[in-house]
Amino acid sequence: MLLRRQLCNHVSLLCLPRLLYSPPSFSHFTPTKSSHSLSQSPSPPVAKKVEHVLEMFGDVRVDNYYWLRDDSRSDPEILSHLNLENSYTDSVMSGTKKFEDELFGEIKGRVKEDDISAPIRRGQYYYYMKYLQGKEYVQYCRRLIPSNDTAPSLYDTMSTGSDAPPEHVILDENVKAQSQNHSFYSIGAFKVSPNNKLVAYAEDTKGDEIYTVYVIDAKTGALVDKPLVSLTPYLEWAGDEALVYITMDEILRPDKVWLHKLGNDQLIDICLYHEKDHIFSIDLEASESKKFLFVGSRSKITRSIFYLDVAKPEDLRVLTPRVVGADTSVSHRGNHFFIRRRTDKFFNSELLACPVENTSETTVLIPHRESVKIQGKQLFMEHLAVYERENGLPKITTYRLPPVGEPLKSLQGGQTVDFVDPIYSIEPSESQFASSILRFSYSSMKTPPSVYDHDMNTGISVLKKIETVLGGFNSSNYVTERKWANASDGTQIPISIVYQKNLVKLDGSDPLLLYGYGSYEICIDPGFKTSQLSLLDRGFIYAIAHIRGGGEMGRQWNENGKLLKKKNTFTDFIACAEYLIENQYCTNEKLCIEGRSAGGLLIGAVLNMRPDLFKAAVAGVPFVDVVTSLLDPTIPLTTTEWEEFGDPRKKEFYFYMKSYSPFDNVKAQNYPNILVTAGLNDSLVMYSEPAKFVAKLRDMKTDDNILLFKCEFCAGHSSKSGRFEKLQEDAFTYTFILKALNMIPASTSGQS
Repeated sequence: MLLRRQLCNHVSLLCLPRLLYSPPSFSHFTPTKSSHSLSQSPSPPVAKKVEHVLEMFGDVRVDNYYWLRDDSRSDPEILSHLNLENSYTDSVMSGTKKFEDELFGEIKGRVKEDDISAPIRRGQYYYYMKYLQGKEYVQYCRRLIPSNDTAPSLYDTMSTGSDAPPEHVILDENVKAQSQNHSFYSIGAFKVSPNNKLVAYAEDTKGDEIYTVYVIDAKTGALVDKPLVSLTPYLEWAGDEALVYITMDEILRPDKVWLHKLGNDQLIDICLYHEKDHIFSIDLEASESKKFLFVGSRSKITRSIFYLDVAKPEDLRVLTPRVVGADTSVSHRGNHFFIRRRTDKFFNSELLACPVENTSETTVLIPHRESVKIQGKQLFMEHLAVYERENGLPKITTYRLPPVGEPLKSLQGGQTVDFVDPIYSIEPSESQFASSILRFSYSSMKTPPSVYDHDMNTGISVLKKIETVLGGFNSSNYVTERKWANASDGTQIPISIVYQKNLVKLDGSDPLLLYGYGSYEICIDPGFKTSQLSLLDRGFIYAIAHIRGGGEMGRQWNENGKLLKKKNTFTDFIACAEYLIENQYCTNEKLCIEGRSAGGLLIGAVLNMRPDLFKAAVAGVPFVDVVTSLLDPTIPLTTTEWEEFGDPRKKEFYFYMKSYSPFDNVKAQNYPNILVTAGLNDSLVMYSEPAKFVAKLRDMKTDDNILLFKCEFCAGHSSKSGRFEKLQEDAFTYTFILKALNMIPASTSGQS
């Protein structure tokens, strides 16, 4: 699903970079005097004011910076202003550039640069991704499975020795990016045909998430079809000679699903479905059995399903009809579809089954439970794995199914997979439908991402891959905790915390970085991010506020933090910050905050509400111009947001939104140190939103604290594309935070 302000993962379970570092000696950390004083820097850019009057319901708003919006992103005056902002940022941070470079080297030094992912079996091959020393991007590779290895087992291991089948590189992103001279390169889909002879992949070379799909011979890499242009990354094979894909309308809403037969021109592809309701978008997935494709038509609260048999791909049929408030997802096994269904009554979902030949005849397999949310499912020939959430933590429960063809009844006696950390994150991984082996990824705030194979017959789990962290990393040096803050209405808000036990004093003197998101029912589970060790090993505490608007505590957690309850998201975050201060994790002079995308809305809102509470803030690609954006249906995907934030064309929502919209609530007051980022090619949050926010802050704030704006000209919503480029961005962000806290040693500050 393409969410307009979709979460940029603050932790990636699939990234291979691992980071080398020895903790510094703090005896030589002498803070520089006034290291962030603007008196030592040039004057910041001043955006011109051009009065633009906006009126709704008799309410007049004057937006002096509306001129900064340019849909074509080519206006010379706007580009000049963005360049001035970048130059100013470079100038302010020039005194700490030496430290930033050393920090980047420290972070990068933890990376095992030559690494591979845990191989996955598909047919007669092992497939995996591979990183090479010094290279930014990944290779897609495979090896033949030896002929005597006939069935997957818990202890499968891909041989790489001299007698092993040779490695074959199907696609090298490094070669593609370099040969075509792309500053940005990302593959959004990599799909192998059922017979393993062809590969279809979706390529984005700008960061705008508009893809071109190429079909190549898996052995030779030669193109076997004309490229398909202007697609989403939703792409699936329908047999070995046809593809199903999705395109977008003029506002980048996925709205049409197409059937493409190899060899045909894209102009004669068959449109299987056109979603004309602008609140709904289309998505696509294959069943685990690979016999069916499911097309979902979804809004923020409703999802109906169409299905097609890959043997008859032109015949798209309704499986779950559209009912407002009913959200469904489907899997297939034998002669049954398995349906996860959420409604207003069954808000945490129930699991049903129905015969393929009679989809209206349903059987409840797992009933709705008020304390347990069914988040997802993974179906096997003989088993079912259910991903659930209870008390804010994810869990996996597995069930043995009756043989195919026998009646399906209510499932009993599920086995729960055990995890060792008190707080953690788990994600499903690709598994083999015909096997009893469930693969999943696991991490915690002190446990690097780990791939496990779990035998659903025996309950045994085997570690297949753990990300290597160089430089003497020892997870036992770190402590993870879950605490609970009291919200203003008495609701308990979970907080996940990690720190280096040998460095943190917990007496209020420690620096702390608090992260938040709080939208779309997305769960920010406590996972591992290697670059954060550079903060933890400098005595930082890192915390995640699991605020309402997200989904950590079930569906109602989102319901109580959206629409006319959206302010709960912001007051929950403030309550978490106050809890951390009251319990001596930090003081407001040591408290830094961060959020991206919709989390940037959070940061902008709390900065206006409680600027006194924070020392520094980082707002990444922030959605901060809420009212103006959501009043404009010509902006990409705005219409799909109305069920999350409300439709400001309605009076009640207009005034409620206006009361928290960060841009509309900037006022003459002191603000903490602030870093705001943007991507020029971002199609989800247009660069003009953060640019306008910064311009208004510069005009109105009454302090001399740092305010920096960094716009990446060759990036989109998820920032730059290279693995080391992303680490460089982390180094810059951490340098800003350390600068704001006067924690940069004099020897590397660039000052005498």
